[in-house]
Amino acid sequence: MSGEKDTRDWDKEMAQIDKLIASGAADRTPPAAAPAAAAPAARARAAAPAAPAGVKRSSVVFTWVRLILGLAAGIGMTQWPYERGCGVLLFVYLAAVGGVIVAGLWSAVSSWRTRSAFAHALSLGLVCWGGFLGAREVLPRVGYARTSAAWFCPAGSAPAPGTRTPPAAPAPTSATPQKSQGAF
Repeated sequence: MSGEKDTRDWDKEMAQIDKLIASGAADRTPPAAAPAAAAPAARARAAAPAAPAGVKRSSVVFTWVRLILGLAAGIGMTQWPYERGCGVLLFVYLAAVGGVIVAGLWSAVSSWRTRSAFAHALSLGLVCWGGFLGAREVLPRVGYARTSAAWFCPAGSAPAPGTRTPPAAPAPTSATPQKSQGAF
């Protein structure tokens, strides 16, 4: 190889490569038929990140619609109007929290497909928020929190919708000081 003289006209070959690149034919040329000088250009094109193919504008719009509806539901959960201490209303609340988590997951998948980074971050935040809301009600009922709560209401004490039950007052014991009927 060292004794052979290179007789190629590199200017003509580079001009031919430039024409192929300009016409887009370089992408259709098989690698074995492409000149050796075209390899760096082909590697540079292959290494560049490609825009997501087939992402429609309507997909991006629906991603944001899903996310905004999910965020509205997640924020609305802070204003839950019913008692959620025990019983059926607790399970309805937990189902609504599950809906917030599903909305977050749905918008996370959609934002991942449309390559919307900010929407994806908000979607994951919505999933975490739903997890927090659910954990706040479930953990006391499984014995993980300091306070404990019951899944089902005691017989005959189901709370009425729209009312909140006050925390139970401690029962008086005999060691509780009583008022004296003295001269004070």
